[in-house]
Amino acid sequence: MAHSIAAHPDRLLPAEPGVREIARSLYNLVAGLPIISPHGHVDAGVIENNLPFPDPAALLVTPDHYVTRLIHAGGVPMEELGLGDSPAGSLQVWHNFCAAWPAFEGTASGYWIRQEFEHVFGLHEEPTAENADRIYDAISARLAEPGFRPRQLFKEFNIEVLATTDDPLDALDSHAALAQDPAFAGRVLPTFRPDKYLDIAHPAWLDNVERLIAAGSSGSGYAGYISALEARRRHFVANGAVSADHGVRSPATLKLDQSDAERLFDRARAGKATPADREAFEAHMMYQMARMSVEDGLVMTIHPGSYRNHHRPTFEAFGADTGHDIPFAVNYTEAIRPLLQDFGTAKDFHLVLFTLDETVFSRELAPLAGFYPSVYIGAPWWFLDAPDAMLRFRSAVTETAGFSRSSGFIDDTRAFCSIPARHDTSRRIESAFLARLVAEHRISEERAHELIVDIVDSSPRRVFKL
Repeated sequence: MAHSIAAHPDRLLPAEPGVREIARSLYNLVAGLPIISPHGHVDAGVIENNLPFPDPAALLVTPDHYVTRLIHAGGVPMEELGLGDSPAGSLQVWHNFCAAWPAFEGTASGYWIRQEFEHVFGLHEEPTAENADRIYDAISARLAEPGFRPRQLFKEFNIEVLATTDDPLDALDSHAALAQDPAFAGRVLPTFRPDKYLDIAHPAWLDNVERLIAAGSSGSGYAGYISALEARRRHFVANGAVSADHGVRSPATLKLDQSDAERLFDRARAGKATPADREAFEAHMMYQMARMSVEDGLVMTIHPGSYRNHHRPTFEAFGADTGHDIPFAVNYTEAIRPLLQDFGTAKDFHLVLFTLDETVFSRELAPLAGFYPSVYIGAPWWFLDAPDAMLRFRSAVTETAGFSRSSGFIDDTRAFCSIPARHDTSRRIESAFLARLVAEHRISEERAHELIVDIVDSSPRRVFKL
Protein backbone atom coordinates (compact mmCIF):
# COMPACT_ATOMS: atom_id res chain seq x y z
CA MET A 1 0.00 0.00 0.00
CA ALA A 2 1.21 3.49 -0.79
CA HIS A 3 -0.15 4.77 2.49
CA SER A 4 -2.42 3.65 5.28
CA ILE A 5 -6.05 4.69 4.83
CA ALA A 6 -6.25 4.79 8.64
CA ALA A 7 -3.87 7.74 8.57
CA HIS A 8 -5.88 9.89 6.16
CA PRO A 9 -6.67 13.17 7.97
CA ASP A 10 -10.13 13.44 6.40
CA ARG A 11 -11.33 9.88 7.04
CA LEU A 12 -15.11 9.69 7.57
CA LEU A 13 -15.59 13.34 6.58
CA PRO A 14 -17.94 14.21 3.67
CA ALA A 15 -16.68 13.60 0.15
CA GLU A 16 -17.92 16.91 -1.28
CA PRO A 17 -14.98 19.36 -0.96
CA GLY A 18 -16.91 22.35 0.37
CA VAL A 19 -18.78 20.36 3.01
CA ARG A 20 -15.59 18.51 3.91
CA GLU A 21 -13.83 21.81 4.59
CA ILE A 22 -16.58 22.82 7.03
CA ALA A 23 -16.48 19.40 8.69
CA ARG A 24 -12.71 19.59 9.02
CA SER A 25 -12.93 22.92 10.84
CA LEU A 26 -15.55 21.48 13.22
CA TYR A 27 -13.57 18.33 13.88
CA ASN A 28 -10.43 20.34 14.63
CA LEU A 29 -12.32 22.08 17.44
CA VAL A 30 -12.94 18.83 19.29
CA ALA A 31 -10.19 16.44 18.15
CA GLY A 32 -8.07 17.22 21.21
CA LEU A 33 -10.80 17.34 23.83
CA PRO A 34 -10.52 14.77 26.64
CA ILE A 35 -12.43 11.52 26.38
CA ILE A 36 -15.50 11.20 28.59
CA SER A 37 -16.54 7.53 28.69
CA PRO A 38 -19.62 7.21 30.94
CA HIS A 39 -20.41 3.59 30.06
CA GLY A 40 -17.98 0.77 29.31
CA HIS A 41 -16.69 -2.60 30.45
CA VAL A 42 -12.97 -2.20 31.11
CA ASP A 43 -12.04 -3.79 34.44
CA ALA A 44 -10.90 -1.16 36.97
CA GLY A 45 -8.29 -3.65 38.18
CA VAL A 46 -6.55 -3.38 34.82
CA ILE A 47 -5.94 0.32 35.48
CA GLU A 48 -5.12 -0.12 39.17
CA ASN A 49 -2.60 -2.94 38.74
CA ASN A 50 -1.05 -1.43 35.60
CA LEU A 51 0.25 -4.79 34.41
CA PRO A 52 1.45 -5.40 30.85
CA PHE A 53 -1.26 -6.31 28.35
CA PRO A 54 -1.35 -9.96 27.25
CA ASP A 55 -0.33 -11.17 23.81
CA PRO A 56 -1.89 -9.68 20.64
CA ALA A 57 -4.58 -12.33 20.25
CA ALA A 58 -5.64 -12.17 23.89
CA LEU A 59 -5.80 -8.38 23.67
CA LEU A 60 -7.41 -7.79 20.26
CA VAL A 61 -9.22 -10.97 19.20
CA THR A 62 -10.49 -13.38 21.85
CA PRO A 63 -12.28 -10.93 24.20
CA ASP A 64 -13.92 -8.90 21.40
CA HIS A 65 -17.21 -10.49 20.34
CA TYR A 66 -17.40 -8.09 17.38
CA VAL A 67 -14.27 -9.82 16.06
CA THR A 68 -14.87 -13.45 17.00
CA ARG A 69 -18.47 -13.55 15.73
CA LEU A 70 -17.53 -12.50 12.19
CA ILE A 71 -14.57 -14.88 11.98
CA HIS A 72 -16.85 -17.66 13.25
CA ALA A 73 -19.44 -16.75 10.62
CA GLY A 74 -16.76 -17.47 8.02
CA GLY A 75 -16.46 -21.04 9.27
CA VAL A 76 -13.74 -20.89 11.93
CA PRO A 77 -14.70 -22.92 15.04
CA MET A 78 -14.95 -20.97 18.30
CA GLU A 79 -12.32 -23.15 19.94
CA GLU A 80 -9.82 -21.90 17.34
CA LEU A 81 -10.43 -18.33 18.53
CA GLY A 82 -9.18 -18.86 22.08
CA LEU A 83 -12.62 -19.22 23.67
CA GLY A 84 -13.49 -21.67 26.43
CA ASP A 85 -10.94 -24.39 27.11
CA SER A 86 -9.42 -23.78 23.72
CA PRO A 87 -6.40 -25.82 22.67
CA ALA A 88 -5.52 -23.10 20.17
CA GLY A 89 -2.42 -21.13 21.02
CA SER A 90 -2.24 -17.37 20.75
CA LEU A 91 -0.35 -17.46 17.45
CA GLN A 92 -2.88 -19.82 15.88
CA VAL A 93 -5.73 -17.50 16.95
CA TRP A 94 -3.84 -14.58 15.46
CA HIS A 95 -3.34 -16.42 12.16
CA ASN A 96 -7.08 -17.12 12.01
CA PHE A 97 -7.77 -13.43 12.54
CA CYS A 98 -5.32 -12.25 9.88
CA ALA A 99 -6.60 -14.78 7.35
CA ALA A 100 -10.15 -13.52 7.99
CA TRP A 101 -9.24 -9.83 7.75
CA PRO A 102 -10.96 -9.27 4.35
CA ALA A 103 -14.28 -10.12 6.03
CA PHE A 104 -13.99 -6.96 8.13
CA GLU A 105 -14.00 -4.54 5.18
CA GLY A 106 -16.77 -1.98 5.64
CA THR A 107 -17.49 -2.99 9.25
CA ALA A 108 -17.15 -0.77 12.29
CA SER A 109 -14.79 -3.23 13.95
CA GLY A 110 -12.58 -3.25 10.87
CA TYR A 111 -12.38 0.54 11.02
CA TRP A 112 -11.51 0.57 14.73
CA ILE A 113 -8.85 -2.12 14.36
CA ARG A 114 -7.23 -0.20 11.52
CA GLN A 115 -7.15 2.88 13.74
CA GLU A 116 -5.58 0.89 16.58
CA PHE A 117 -2.94 -0.57 14.28
CA GLU A 118 -2.04 2.88 12.93
CA HIS A 119 -2.37 5.17 15.93
CA VAL A 120 -1.74 2.89 18.93
CA PHE A 121 0.73 0.32 17.61
CA GLY A 122 2.33 2.31 14.77
CA LEU A 123 1.60 -0.34 12.12
CA HIS A 124 0.94 0.83 8.57
CA GLU A 125 0.13 -2.41 6.72
CA GLU A 126 -2.99 -4.52 6.42
CA PRO A 127 -2.98 -7.91 8.17
CA THR A 128 -2.75 -10.91 5.85
CA ALA A 129 -2.06 -14.61 6.22
CA GLU A 130 1.45 -13.92 4.91
CA ASN A 131 2.43 -11.12 7.34
CA ALA A 132 0.64 -12.49 10.41
CA ASP A 133 3.86 -13.47 12.20
CA ARG A 134 5.53 -10.14 11.51
CA ILE A 135 2.56 -8.12 12.80
CA TYR A 136 2.24 -10.41 15.82
CA ASP A 137 5.89 -9.85 16.70
CA ALA A 138 5.61 -6.08 16.20
CA ILE A 139 2.60 -5.81 18.50
CA SER A 140 4.21 -8.12 21.07
CA ALA A 141 7.27 -5.88 21.15
CA ARG A 142 5.06 -2.84 21.68
CA LEU A 143 3.21 -4.57 24.52
CA ALA A 144 6.51 -5.29 26.24
CA GLU A 145 7.54 -1.63 26.34
CA PRO A 146 7.50 -0.10 29.86
CA GLY A 147 5.49 2.87 28.59
CA PHE A 148 2.80 0.67 27.08
CA ARG A 149 0.89 0.02 30.29
CA PRO A 150 -2.75 0.81 31.10
CA ARG A 151 -2.07 3.91 33.20
CA GLN A 152 0.32 5.38 30.69
CA LEU A 153 -2.15 4.74 27.87
CA PHE A 154 -4.98 6.20 29.96
CA LYS A 155 -3.01 9.45 29.96
CA GLU A 156 -1.85 9.15 26.35
CA PHE A 157 -5.41 8.49 25.16
CA ASN A 158 -6.45 11.69 26.99
CA ILE A 159 -9.14 9.92 29.00
CA GLU A 160 -10.61 12.08 31.73
CA VAL A 161 -13.47 9.84 32.90
CA LEU A 162 -13.82 6.08 32.43
CA ALA A 163 -16.87 4.32 33.85
CA THR A 164 -16.78 0.58 34.44
CA THR A 165 -19.66 -1.90 34.82
CA ASP A 166 -19.78 -3.64 38.18
CA ASP A 167 -21.63 -6.27 40.18
CA PRO A 168 -23.73 -4.83 43.04
CA LEU A 169 -21.74 -6.89 45.56
CA ASP A 170 -18.35 -5.74 44.27
CA ALA A 171 -16.32 -4.17 47.08
CA LEU A 172 -15.00 -1.59 44.55
CA ASP A 173 -11.52 -1.81 46.04
CA SER A 174 -9.82 -0.95 42.73
CA HIS A 175 -11.95 2.15 42.32
CA ALA A 176 -11.16 3.27 45.85
CA ALA A 177 -7.45 2.66 45.35
CA LEU A 178 -7.38 4.71 42.14
CA ALA A 179 -9.38 7.54 43.71
CA GLN A 180 -6.87 7.74 46.56
CA ASP A 181 -3.73 7.41 44.42
CA PRO A 182 -2.10 10.86 44.01
CA ALA A 183 -0.10 9.56 41.04
CA PHE A 184 -3.26 8.85 39.04
CA ALA A 185 -5.07 11.92 37.73
CA GLY A 186 -8.00 10.30 35.91
CA ARG A 187 -11.41 9.27 37.18
CA VAL A 188 -12.45 5.60 37.05
CA LEU A 189 -16.06 5.39 38.21
CA PRO A 190 -18.08 2.28 39.06
CA THR A 191 -21.50 1.62 37.55
CA PHE A 192 -24.22 -0.31 39.38
CA ARG A 193 -25.36 -3.23 37.15
CA PRO A 194 -28.00 -5.35 38.96
CA ASP A 195 -29.40 -7.46 36.07
CA LYS A 196 -28.69 -10.87 37.55
CA TYR A 197 -30.28 -9.81 40.85
CA LEU A 198 -33.50 -8.63 39.17
CA ASP A 199 -34.12 -11.33 36.54
CA ILE A 200 -35.66 -14.33 38.26
CA ALA A 201 -34.98 -16.46 35.15
CA HIS A 202 -31.23 -16.04 35.66
CA PRO A 203 -29.89 -19.47 36.73
CA ALA A 204 -28.04 -17.94 39.69
CA TRP A 205 -30.83 -15.55 40.74
CA LEU A 206 -31.74 -17.28 44.00
CA ASP A 207 -28.13 -17.59 45.14
CA ASN A 208 -27.46 -13.99 44.11
CA VAL A 209 -30.46 -12.75 46.08
CA GLU A 210 -29.47 -14.69 49.19
CA ARG A 211 -25.97 -13.22 49.06
CA LEU A 212 -27.37 -9.75 48.41
CA ILE A 213 -29.70 -9.84 51.41
CA ALA A 214 -26.96 -11.25 53.64
CA ALA A 215 -24.52 -8.55 52.60
CA GLY A 216 -26.69 -5.48 52.48
CA SER A 217 -29.72 -5.79 54.76
CA SER A 218 -30.78 -6.68 58.25
CA GLY A 219 -34.23 -7.60 56.96
CA SER A 220 -35.58 -10.63 55.12
CA GLY A 221 -37.96 -11.42 52.29
CA TYR A 222 -38.93 -8.83 49.70
CA ALA A 223 -38.45 -5.94 52.10
CA GLY A 224 -34.92 -7.11 52.89
CA TYR A 225 -34.22 -7.53 49.17
CA ILE A 226 -35.28 -3.95 48.40
CA SER A 227 -33.38 -2.64 51.42
CA ALA A 228 -30.23 -4.49 50.31
CA LEU A 229 -30.40 -3.06 46.79
CA GLU A 230 -30.74 0.44 48.25
CA ALA A 231 -27.78 -0.15 50.55
CA ARG A 232 -25.55 -1.41 47.75
CA ARG A 233 -26.47 1.58 45.60
CA ARG A 234 -25.40 3.85 48.46
CA HIS A 235 -22.08 1.99 48.55
CA PHE A 236 -21.61 2.69 44.85
CA VAL A 237 -22.49 6.38 45.26
CA ALA A 238 -19.97 6.63 48.09
CA ASN A 239 -17.33 5.23 45.72
CA GLY A 240 -18.01 7.72 42.94
CA ALA A 241 -20.70 6.03 40.86
CA VAL A 242 -22.88 8.32 38.77
CA SER A 243 -25.14 5.78 37.05
CA ALA A 244 -26.98 2.48 37.29
CA ASP A 245 -27.14 0.41 34.12
CA HIS A 246 -29.85 -2.09 33.17
CA GLY A 247 -29.45 -4.61 30.36
CA VAL A 248 -33.00 -5.94 30.36
CA ARG A 249 -34.76 -8.03 27.74
CA SER A 250 -37.70 -5.62 27.56
CA PRO A 251 -38.12 -1.95 28.52
CA ALA A 252 -41.37 -2.86 30.30
CA THR A 253 -42.07 -1.16 33.64
CA LEU A 254 -44.81 -1.96 36.13
CA LYS A 255 -45.87 -0.52 39.48
CA LEU A 256 -47.08 -3.30 41.77
CA ASP A 257 -48.68 -3.07 45.18
CA GLN A 258 -46.35 -4.10 47.99
CA SER A 259 -48.34 -7.27 48.65
CA ASP A 260 -48.33 -8.32 44.98
CA ALA A 261 -44.58 -7.74 44.73
CA GLU A 262 -44.01 -9.79 47.86
CA ARG A 263 -46.07 -12.69 46.49
CA LEU A 264 -44.11 -12.67 43.22
CA PHE A 265 -40.81 -12.55 45.09
CA ASP A 266 -41.81 -15.43 47.38
CA ARG A 267 -42.95 -17.57 44.42
CA ALA A 268 -39.65 -16.95 42.69
CA ARG A 269 -37.64 -17.94 45.78
CA ALA A 270 -39.70 -21.12 46.01
CA GLY A 271 -38.95 -21.96 42.37
CA LYS A 272 -42.61 -21.64 41.35
CA ALA A 273 -42.47 -18.48 39.20
CA THR A 274 -44.06 -18.65 35.74
CA PRO A 275 -42.78 -16.85 32.62
CA ALA A 276 -45.51 -14.26 33.22
CA ASP A 277 -44.24 -13.84 36.80
CA ARG A 278 -40.76 -13.26 35.44
CA GLU A 279 -41.90 -10.50 33.11
CA ALA A 280 -44.02 -8.81 35.77
CA PHE A 281 -41.33 -8.94 38.45
CA GLU A 282 -38.56 -7.60 36.21
CA ALA A 283 -40.87 -4.81 34.99
CA HIS A 284 -41.72 -3.94 38.58
CA MET A 285 -38.05 -3.91 39.54
CA MET A 286 -37.31 -1.49 36.72
CA TYR A 287 -39.92 0.79 38.28
CA GLN A 288 -38.20 0.32 41.64
CA MET A 289 -34.80 1.13 40.11
CA ALA A 290 -36.25 4.40 38.82
CA ARG A 291 -37.64 5.20 42.25
CA MET A 292 -34.24 4.57 43.78
CA SER A 293 -32.54 6.75 41.15
CA VAL A 294 -34.86 9.61 41.99
CA GLU A 295 -33.84 9.20 45.64
CA ASP A 296 -30.08 8.59 45.35
CA GLY A 297 -29.35 10.56 42.16
CA LEU A 298 -27.83 7.78 40.05
CA VAL A 299 -28.49 8.26 36.35
CA MET A 300 -30.62 5.36 35.10
CA THR A 301 -29.65 3.83 31.75
CA ILE A 302 -31.72 1.14 30.03
CA HIS A 303 -30.59 -0.92 27.04
CA PRO A 304 -33.13 -3.62 26.11
CA GLY A 305 -33.83 -5.67 23.02
CA SER A 306 -31.15 -8.36 22.87
CA TYR A 307 -31.89 -12.06 22.68
CA ARG A 308 -29.01 -13.21 24.87
CA ASN A 309 -27.11 -16.39 24.02
CA HIS A 310 -29.11 -17.09 20.88
CA HIS A 311 -27.19 -20.27 20.04
CA ARG A 312 -27.48 -22.54 23.03
CA PRO A 313 -24.74 -25.03 22.03
CA THR A 314 -22.25 -22.15 21.83
CA PHE A 315 -23.44 -20.77 25.17
CA GLU A 316 -23.10 -24.17 26.84
CA ALA A 317 -19.63 -24.70 25.41
CA PHE A 318 -18.16 -21.20 25.66
CA GLY A 319 -20.41 -19.12 27.93
CA ALA A 320 -22.03 -15.72 27.60
CA ASP A 321 -20.78 -12.70 25.62
CA THR A 322 -19.35 -14.84 22.84
CA GLY A 323 -20.96 -13.09 19.88
CA HIS A 324 -24.44 -14.53 19.55
CA ASP A 325 -26.59 -11.94 21.31
CA ILE A 326 -29.04 -10.95 18.57
CA PRO A 327 -31.26 -7.80 18.53
CA PHE A 328 -35.04 -7.84 18.26
CA ALA A 329 -37.70 -5.13 17.96
CA VAL A 330 -38.83 -3.27 21.09
CA ASN A 331 -41.68 -0.99 22.07
CA TYR A 332 -40.78 1.88 24.37
CA THR A 333 -43.85 4.14 24.26
CA GLU A 334 -46.20 1.84 26.13
CA ALA A 335 -43.59 -0.13 28.03
CA ILE A 336 -41.91 2.83 29.75
CA ARG A 337 -45.13 4.77 30.45
CA PRO A 338 -45.79 3.44 34.01
CA LEU A 339 -42.34 4.63 35.06
CA LEU A 340 -42.71 8.02 33.38
CA GLN A 341 -46.11 8.67 34.94
CA ASP A 342 -44.48 8.91 38.34
CA PHE A 343 -40.91 9.94 37.55
CA GLY A 344 -40.84 11.48 34.08
CA THR A 345 -40.85 15.00 35.48
CA ALA A 346 -39.10 14.27 38.78
CA LYS A 347 -36.45 16.84 39.68
CA ASP A 348 -32.89 15.82 38.74
CA PHE A 349 -33.93 12.35 37.51
CA HIS A 350 -31.97 11.39 34.38
CA LEU A 351 -33.16 8.40 32.31
CA VAL A 352 -31.06 7.44 29.28
CA LEU A 353 -32.84 5.11 26.85
CA PHE A 354 -30.81 3.01 24.42
CA THR A 355 -31.98 0.70 21.67
CA LEU A 356 -30.69 -1.89 19.23
CA ASP A 357 -33.78 -1.29 17.06
CA GLU A 358 -33.01 1.89 15.14
CA THR A 359 -36.62 2.30 13.98
CA VAL A 360 -37.29 3.31 17.58
CA PHE A 361 -35.07 6.42 17.37
CA SER A 362 -37.45 8.63 15.39
CA ARG A 363 -40.71 6.87 16.24
CA GLU A 364 -40.42 6.70 20.02
CA LEU A 365 -37.21 7.88 21.67
CA ALA A 366 -36.99 11.33 20.07
CA PRO A 367 -40.64 12.18 20.89
CA LEU A 368 -40.20 10.89 24.46
CA ALA A 369 -37.03 12.94 24.96
CA GLY A 370 -38.76 15.88 23.30
CA PHE A 371 -41.32 16.05 26.11
CA TYR A 372 -40.07 14.43 29.33
CA PRO A 373 -37.35 16.43 31.13
CA SER A 374 -35.92 13.22 32.55
CA VAL A 375 -35.48 11.37 29.24
CA TYR A 376 -32.30 11.45 27.16
CA ILE A 377 -31.63 9.47 23.98
CA GLY A 378 -28.77 7.02 24.34
CA ALA A 379 -26.16 7.12 21.59
CA PRO A 380 -26.19 4.35 18.96
CA TRP A 381 -24.24 1.40 20.33
CA TRP A 382 -23.71 -2.35 19.85
CA PHE A 383 -24.39 -3.07 16.15
CA LEU A 384 -25.36 0.60 15.62
CA ASP A 385 -22.03 2.19 16.59
CA ALA A 386 -20.86 2.27 12.98
CA PRO A 387 -20.34 5.43 10.91
CA ASP A 388 -23.43 5.17 8.72
CA ALA A 389 -25.62 4.08 11.63
CA MET A 390 -24.39 7.07 13.66
CA LEU A 391 -25.38 9.39 10.82
CA ARG A 392 -28.81 7.74 10.60
CA PHE A 393 -29.23 8.18 14.36
CA ARG A 394 -28.36 11.86 14.30
CA SER A 395 -30.69 12.48 11.37
CA ALA A 396 -33.51 10.45 12.96
CA VAL A 397 -33.56 12.16 16.35
CA THR A 398 -32.45 15.73 15.77
CA GLU A 399 -35.45 17.10 13.88
CA THR A 400 -37.71 16.09 16.79
CA ALA A 401 -35.51 16.35 19.87
CA GLY A 402 -32.67 18.65 18.81
CA PHE A 403 -29.07 18.14 19.89
CA SER A 404 -29.41 18.73 23.63
CA ARG A 405 -31.49 15.62 24.40
CA SER A 406 -28.89 12.98 23.51
CA SER A 407 -26.38 11.33 25.82
CA GLY A 408 -23.09 12.04 24.11
CA PHE A 409 -21.01 9.19 22.74
CA ILE A 410 -20.96 5.84 24.57
CA ASP A 411 -18.15 3.45 23.64
CA ASP A 412 -19.54 0.45 25.59
CA THR A 413 -16.29 -1.47 25.14
CA ARG A 414 -14.13 -4.04 26.87
CA ALA A 415 -11.35 -3.31 24.36
CA PHE A 416 -9.32 -0.63 26.15
CA CYS A 417 -7.04 0.12 23.20
CA SER A 418 -10.01 0.82 20.92
CA ILE A 419 -11.44 3.62 23.09
CA PRO A 420 -9.70 6.53 21.32
CA ALA A 421 -10.61 5.15 17.87
CA ARG A 422 -14.28 4.84 18.83
CA HIS A 423 -14.51 8.35 20.26
CA ASP A 424 -12.64 9.80 17.30
CA THR A 425 -15.13 8.09 14.98
CA SER A 426 -18.03 9.76 16.77
CA ARG A 427 -16.37 13.18 16.64
CA ARG A 428 -15.81 12.89 12.89
CA ILE A 429 -19.37 11.74 12.25
CA GLU A 430 -20.90 14.52 14.35
CA SER A 431 -18.72 17.02 12.47
CA ALA A 432 -19.88 15.58 9.15
CA PHE A 433 -23.55 15.86 10.11
CA LEU A 434 -23.23 19.43 11.34
CA ALA A 435 -21.26 20.40 8.23
CA ARG A 436 -24.15 19.29 6.04
CA LEU A 437 -26.57 21.47 8.00
CA VAL A 438 -24.22 24.42 7.60
CA ALA A 439 -23.80 23.79 3.85
CA GLU A 440 -27.58 23.60 3.46
CA HIS A 441 -27.94 26.89 5.38
CA ARG A 442 -29.99 25.23 8.11
CA ILE A 443 -27.67 26.41 10.90
CA SER A 444 -24.87 28.96 10.95
CA GLU A 445 -21.26 27.90 11.07
CA GLU A 446 -20.83 29.82 14.32
CA ARG A 447 -23.67 27.87 15.90
CA ALA A 448 -22.23 24.60 14.57
CA HIS A 449 -18.96 25.41 16.37
CA GLU A 450 -20.87 25.71 19.64
CA LEU A 451 -22.89 22.56 19.00
CA ILE A 452 -19.95 20.28 18.23
CA VAL A 453 -18.31 21.14 21.56
CA ASP A 454 -21.58 20.60 23.39
CA ILE A 455 -22.19 17.22 21.71
CA VAL A 456 -18.69 15.91 22.37
CA ASP A 457 -17.91 17.37 25.78
CA SER A 458 -20.73 19.18 27.56
CA SER A 459 -23.51 16.70 26.80
CA PRO A 460 -22.01 13.60 28.50
CA ARG A 461 -20.99 15.74 31.48
CA ARG A 462 -24.51 17.14 31.75
CA VAL A 463 -26.44 13.92 31.18
CA PHE A 464 -24.26 11.78 33.48
CA LYS A 465 -23.91 14.49 36.12
CA LEU A 466 -20.15 14.79 35.75
